[in-house]
This record gives sequence, C-alpha cells and structure tokens, in this order.
Amino acid sequence: MEKKPKRRTRERILETALRLFNEYGEPGVTTTSIADEMNISPGNLYYHYHSKDKIVEALFAVFRDEIENTLAAPESRPVHAEDAWLFLHLVFEAIYKYRFLYRDINELVSRHRMLETQFKRILAHKTRTAVAILEGLVRAGEMKASALDVEVLAVNMTVLATYWLSYEFARNPRAKEESRALARGAFHVISLAAPYLAPRERALFDELAQRYLS
Repeated sequence: MEKKPKRRTRERILETALRLFNEYGEPGVTTTSIADEMNISPGNLYYHYHSKDKIVEALFAVFRDEIENTLAAPESRPVHAEDAWLFLHLVFEAIYKYRFLYRDINELVSRHRMLETQFKRILAHKTRTAVAILEGLVRAGEMKASALDVEVLAVNMTVLATYWLSYEFARNPRAKEESRALARGAFHVISLAAPYLAPRERALFDELAQRYLS
C-alpha cells in the first residue's frame, strides 16, 4: 500500500482538531484526544505538531487568510444595500467555520502572542471594511449618516460580530451551536444600520430580515 504523504496527515490533524475544538472548546481538547480520534499515536501527532499551541496557530493562519480575503472583497467594487447581506453572510460563515476562535478568543489571545497581534489586525480590517461599506451606501444615497455615525456604527458592528458567539454561548451554554445562531448575529449586526437606511433600502432590509430569520 502506498504510504500517505506527510502533508495529508497534517491536514487530517487540523481537520480533526478544528472539529473537536468547535464541539468542545479549545481548552477542553488535548493532543492525546486528537490522536485518539484519528486512531494514530501521540508520537505520530507530535511529529507533525509539537504541541496543541502549534495546532491552534496553524488553524488560525488558515482562518486569517480566509477572513482577510472575505474582508477585502468590498474594496473591489461599490457595495449596495443588497450586497451588505451577502457580505455579512460570508463573514459569519467564516466565523462559524472557526467558531472556537471566537468563543474562546479572550483566553486564546492572552496565551498566544501571535494570535494577539494578528487578531488585532483582523479587528482593524473588519472596522475598515465596515466603514468602507457604510460610506459607500451614503455616497449612493442609500443611507443617511454623518461621518461620526459611520465611525461609531463600524465599531459597534465589529464588536457585535466578534462577540456574538460568546453571547450565544453565555445565554445558553448547553445548547448545541448551529448556523441559525449566526443568522441571528448577522441580522443584529446589519440592524444597527437599519435606522439610517433610505426608505427603499429600509423596506428591503425589513423584507430580507423576515426571510433571513425564518
């Protein structure tokens, strides 16, 4: 039988770790439990990743690339109110895929210097992107807001999107996490801007909100 390449084993370790971290939380998962889940020896796992911290850092690097690419999308062309829903949906999809990072973010950044530095940059990018979208809506006449309104809204949207999963978990720790929780999060984020939307865009928001939360 042909021996599997080492890279494939590394991928399987990351896939398994991501699933276990998302299900049980990063603090509750050990390298031994990851190895047991994969039916490999702890030594085999250690050969590829010398510690759980290295696994976390590798997963974060993949997440960082995905979220940065998503956040860069609105910079390529003007975004209208209809596009904001799709963009926010894509952002929350990335958050859900790597939800352990968001649920355990305070603990993770306190332990990992690299995560601390890089997550700051992601937060700043989220805020810049929110500002760019909001300013685009103002220029297009789809939203009426001052420069200060835009600045405050962008920060509030970033905070809400970042800590929504922590809120959901604290509200009901024993509930099974599901994508519907992310739909609620996306709704609440965009609802921050709803009072500033022009009548046509506000009507669109109300219509999409009903469909999004149903």
